[in-house]
Amino acid sequence: MTSERLDQPRELRRSLRPHYDPEAFGRLSERIARFLGTARFLVYMTVFVTVWILWNVAAPDRLQFDPYPFIFLTLMLSLQASYAAPLILLAQNRQDDRDRVQYEQDRETADRNQAEIEYLTREIAGLRMALGEVTTRDYLRSELQRLAEDLRERP
Repeated sequence: MTSERLDQPRELRRSLRPHYDPEAFGRLSERIARFLGTARFLVYMTVFVTVWILWNVAAPDRLQFDPYPFIFLTLMLSLQASYAAPLILLAQNRQDDRDRVQYEQDRETADRNQAEIEYLTREIAGLRMALGEVTTRDYLRSELQRLAEDLRERP
């Protein structure tokens, strides 16, 4: 058993597994998934497959590399699909995580707003009650007018 000193840095351990940044990989997968869901990707794939088929049908026999039934094309498309599906799922999971965080923040904001509205409602009710006890200008004017009329009526 080796004793580790706390005042010394640890020795680096070599690992056979490659190191990768999950966040960077997630961002890359989202970019790829976004691209796979565009019309541009569909156009590129259509052009690619069309050129592939035309080349292997119309080119001289010695230049054809994937004759009909285009087994190599099928393999390439299957390989592309086998990578696209997990990348799309990874991007969806990351979006779900962001949506969950946004939902929590929205809920907390709504709770704070509701508490503020209830507080302001109580304050307004308190002000209305206090105003009921305060003499208003119109009430004072009407009382002064009534007193002035009473004084005029007295001999």
